[in-house]
Amino acid sequence: MDKTLRSTQHHATQNHTADHHTTPNSAAGRDRPELRKVLQEVVDSGITGMSLRVHDERGEWTGSAGVAELGGSAEPPADGHVRIGSNTKTFTATLVLQLVAEGKVALDAPADAYLPGFGLDRRITVRMLLQHTSGVFNFTGEFYEDGTTVPGIPSTISGKEWVDRRFHTYRPDDLVRLALSKPARFEPGTDWSYSNTNYVLARLLVEEVTGRSCAEETRERILAPLGLSGTLVPGASPEIPQPHAHAYYRYEDAGRTETVDVTRLNPSWISAGGDMISTTRDLHTFISALAGGRLLPAPLLAEMRAPHPKSGFGLGLRVQETGPGGDTLLFHNGGAGGHAALMYSTLDGRRTLTASLNYVDDAALSLTLPFLRAQERLVEEVFGGGRSGPADEPAEADAVAEPAVAAEVAGSNG
Repeated sequence: MDKTLRSTQHHATQNHTADHHTTPNSAAGRDRPELRKVLQEVVDSGITGMSLRVHDERGEWTGSAGVAELGGSAEPPADGHVRIGSNTKTFTATLVLQLVAEGKVALDAPADAYLPGFGLDRRITVRMLLQHTSGVFNFTGEFYEDGTTVPGIPSTISGKEWVDRRFHTYRPDDLVRLALSKPARFEPGTDWSYSNTNYVLARLLVEEVTGRSCAEETRERILAPLGLSGTLVPGASPEIPQPHAHAYYRYEDAGRTETVDVTRLNPSWISAGGDMISTTRDLHTFISALAGGRLLPAPLLAEMRAPHPKSGFGLGLRVQETGPGGDTLLFHNGGAGGHAALMYSTLDGRRTLTASLNYVDDAALSLTLPFLRAQERLVEEVFGGGRSGPADEPAEADAVAEPAVAAEVAGSNG
């Protein structure tokens, strides 16, 4: 039974930041004080706990800071399991592009050709699904530039309603049909907007073309060949393997602030938009293999990392120039109700940063700004160069960040 803690985020973070420090766990024993410093800054900003893994010219380094559980003293496990949120999209996009490589799917064909049962606008192509340019409504809720939202299913922007329904099972076709019952955000291909619906459609496309579940295809095409033993597609199972840090959600109920352990939840609410579980080690192996050309032929990898001019999104990846003297990065990040993961790689896959975070999520996306600042500081430290690109900049210190970024990394939409 979930433990409910009546506490504010302030009290929760005060409890775990006062007496804890970072612990390096490098197998080679090399200390990286600059990385430990950034880890502690992340925890001091309000994140409950974080584990970091860096692979670069100095070798492998891992470290943790904060706590794995509110009220506890143990730090997050160095390679614990975490719900990776929207990093799932990179796996799903890779599956679709592998089918393109095999001639089973055409990237610029109408998605309706593979998914005839939904009545999709024939102008929506497979590429538009993977790049978020379809205009299809986001079933977990739409964010608009003026700060308003249009709700979809109960999601982590929904407060107590999401908590009460976090063990409900959603069918992917029902999520799509709900989205298609809402007005499109824009005409296909005319703009860009982050939508989890695109990736549920991509999942269904994989299943329609292969005749097998997306989970089976992921295991056969990616997990088994790369030896990703800590990664799974959980379906509707609420369980997460040990070891893991705990995830929390805070909401208001009858004038009281309740903080609930939401580590166990049914991830079908986000489906292929963000349902997977992994570890920092497996995420390193995956993004390094993908960037290094082991999962896709070179022409399709080039398509994947060609950024949309408005957002920096390619096909299931984002592309970031870190500035003079820095690297060009391929990455995706994601949050899923108190768990989050970062996944970065240089273009050749030789230098990577992967991280898992546990925190207290809420409907107001209170930790969006600390999350973005943590992401920025880590990128600066590991990869050099300047600040993150415009799509990563918060609008102002006390406001929700740019809507797409909030959707991706704050746990609001996976």
